[in-house]
Amino acid sequence: MTSQVQFQILDTAGSKKIGIATLNSPQTLNSLTLEMCEALAAQLTAWQDDDSIGVVVLNAAGDRAFCAGGDLQGMYKGILDNTTGDAWNNAYAREFFDVEYRLDYQIHTYPKPLLCWGSGIVMGGGVGLIMGASHRVVTETTRYAMPEISIGLFPDVGGTWMLSRLPDGVGVFMALTGAQLGASDCLALGLADYQLDTGGWDTLIGQMEETAWSDDSTQNSHVLHQLLGTLGSELSTEPGPLQTHFSLIRQACGDADFDAVCASIASWAEHDDPWLQRAAKTFGAGSPGSARLSFTLLRRVKLMSLADVFREEYIVSLQCGVKGDLQEGIRALIIDKDKQPKWNPATSGEATHEWVQRFFEAPWSDPADHPLADLGTSKVKVSS
Repeated sequence: MTSQVQFQILDTAGSKKIGIATLNSPQTLNSLTLEMCEALAAQLTAWQDDDSIGVVVLNAAGDRAFCAGGDLQGMYKGILDNTTGDAWNNAYAREFFDVEYRLDYQIHTYPKPLLCWGSGIVMGGGVGLIMGASHRVVTETTRYAMPEISIGLFPDVGGTWMLSRLPDGVGVFMALTGAQLGASDCLALGLADYQLDTGGWDTLIGQMEETAWSDDSTQNSHVLHQLLGTLGSELSTEPGPLQTHFSLIRQACGDADFDAVCASIASWAEHDDPWLQRAAKTFGAGSPGSARLSFTLLRRVKLMSLADVFREEYIVSLQCGVKGDLQEGIRALIIDKDKQPKWNPATSGEATHEWVQRFFEAPWSDPADHPLADLGTSKVKVSS
């Protein structure tokens, strides 16, 4: 059986080598399974401790997607297997979110330059991987989104940390609409660092092989930054739809009133721009409970550290398996594929501030029992 994650080491012009990790499940759009997360985490740790590795690259097989999300089939089975109503008794979710969030945090704090090639679909779990990389590359085919509202979840994998730090209103808009961004909007929002053409992969790797990387990770990061900047310097980037409607989105979605934000987004169903129409349509078809949960979380985590955000998201993710729409969302979209979810609450008006508080209840009494209690080190990601 072909491994779902493949690893390769390339020689360079100097003594240092390049480690390449490739997500290798194109038939599932490289969606992350527990085994894939475990393999990635183990190899990144090995390369981190290997003095012969100067730079690490993360990419994916196939032309369609870098990574479209997480293992929804496994998540659905875990929900069905847990008949107790207790969030802690979903063994699969407990382990999956632990391993996945630790992997994402590991990338955020990785001490060596880590280049992520985010071509094609970059959604959900894929955003979790690219978000923390020191050098984030997008291409003309990139479709970047957090579409969890369509399955009754919320923007996890550190997504609430990222979205809460965007200009007021923009993160809420992305969370409530699952709006897809291209390379231009990703660069404008600081969600990516470089744009290269999809055909430039071989040139990039070839030039990295021709480089003599040093023992200094900061210096290597700077060299990689210059290389990527040169390769992408001739690409012209037209403003994306989010840039075009930036002021409108900030005004409509920056409101502190949840109902007002929902009404504004819904009003775009008849907008002249098909992109805003699609955003309104996705919002209207999505889980009202997820909309309220995402709206509340983005305000709740805004001043938290990254490690604390992952700890908060872990609690909420477990609770989504027993108290929210996740089971119904996966059923309608992935299992039965009838695309007719019966959301509960059925409307945004029913998804009140009081209703959403249930998702923040830790399924343990002692904070020290949190599986991610030890998350957080003194290591800082190298800058470019």
